[in-house]
Amino acid sequence: MIGKIAGRIEYRAMDHVLIDVGGVGYVVYCSERTLGGLPGPGEVTALFTDLLVREDLLQLFGFTSLLEKEWHRLLMSVQGIGAKASMAILGTLGAEGVSRAIALGDVNAIKAAKGVGPKTAQRVVIELKDKAPEVMALGGTLGQAMAGAPASDDALVEPDRAPADDVGVATGAAAISVQADALSALGNLGYAPAEAASAVAQAASDDGAADASALIRAALKLLAPKG
Repeated sequence: MIGKIAGRIEYRAMDHVLIDVGGVGYVVYCSERTLGGLPGPGEVTALFTDLLVREDLLQLFGFTSLLEKEWHRLLMSVQGIGAKASMAILGTLGAEGVSRAIALGDVNAIKAAKGVGPKTAQRVVIELKDKAPEVMALGGTLGQAMAGAPASDDALVEPDRAPADDVGVATGAAAISVQADALSALGNLGYAPAEAASAVAQAASDDGAADASALIRAALKLLAPKG
């Protein structure tokens, strides 16, 4: 199993890149969103990967984070969702967007991905909604393992040197960690994982800059009995 590769990009295509790793070229298929964030040919990058094995086919799929890779694995477990549909969903929403859409039961968001019909989108939400809290709680841990693209060969030798876009990566990981803390707190209060995740996702959507305490207060208001 190939879990991660790092090397120099030889060329980019519409749906994949060729990465040279020690003289061996790996064709790695990625979502539009992931491809858009990769450097150009001749630059060094690193991707978490998932190998799809079929009788007549071997395909390597690449992800910028373990969170994105985990959602790909779960999406692929849903009937009617193949690798192409999974890449379309992740490309349209991103890993965090998938978390929010599934936690909130937002079928329309999933349906917005190219090639995903309403029935398939509904199946994704129904089958994965209970798993969303677990993935979202993992987000804080997984987000810290982002596969940032080193800017040069020196960056490969000196892993402590941060890429220029690490600020954005760190911000995303921090937001996921805050949501995970809020989910944990609501779970300790006895709320079911699915309803807690839905409330936290809604609260985070209303105020993206909220800290864990603010998210918890907002989520509790959403969970409070109506009437």
